[in-house]
Formats: sequence, C-alpha cells, structure tokens
Amino acid sequence: MNTTRILESSKQDMDFIEKGICDYNESHVPFELPIPVEAINRHIKDENGDIIAGINCIHYAWKCIAIDALWVREDYRKTGLGSRLLTEIENAAKAHGCHLIHVDTFDFQAKDFYLKHGYMIFGVLENCPLGHQRYYLQKSIS
Repeated sequence: MNTTRILESSKQDMDFIEKGICDYNESHVPFELPIPVEAINRHIKDENGDIIAGINCIHYAWKCIAIDALWVREDYRKTGLGSRLLTEIENAAKAHGCHLIHVDTFDFQAKDFYLKHGYMIFGVLENCPLGHQRYYLQKSIS
C-alpha cells in the first residue's frame, strides 16, 4: 500500500529540504565557507537619497558568486553605473578568495553588457520566455 502524498511546502519544509541538499552536497564536496550562503549586495543613491542602481549577489559554498540581480534606473543607463557595480562585486569576490562569478540574463536584458565585461556564455535556454532566450554566463576571476 502506497501512503506517500505530495503536499505544498511551508517555509519550515523548504528549510528542511534545503538543509538536506546542502548536507548531501557537502558530503561530496566540502563547503569552503563556514556558512553555505552569504549575501554580497551594493547599491548607488542619487543626491536625493533615491536608489538609482544596485546589484544583489550570493557568495556560496565553493567560493563562487551568483549575480541574482543587477538593475540601473532607466534614466541612468549608459552612464557607467552598472559597470561600476559589476567591478565592485568582482573586487569583493576577489577579496573573499572567489574564483568564479556567474549570472543569467535574457536576450532583452544585459547579455551584451556581460560579454563586454569578459563574461562567457556557457548555456542558452530557448523559449524562456516564449520567443526569447535566457543566457547563462560565467567569468573566471582567479
């Protein structure tokens, strides 16, 4: 008799599952950080104190950085703020002893921006969203 059921996960269930995969991963490749994930985030404010650009990243277990979001307010694009933030994160990554940064972006976002900064495409997901591509890029910083 099969008594298993699929249920919607609570936050506690999600944390349990996350711990399970982290424990499994660490049993094969030991973590290089005392905690498996650490946020590294930066932002830039204008003279009024409004955020006009920012970058959110995760420094995770094996001395890698995953860029989650890089945003520049539309009226400040093409002014170098995105490049300044990316350089800041790359320098922070080096200071933390990291060797790799990776990011994903859509064809209508910043693929060319990352390529200009030395990132290389290692994967493309077609039709995500429909009619577009999602690009996965990386940069070695060691």
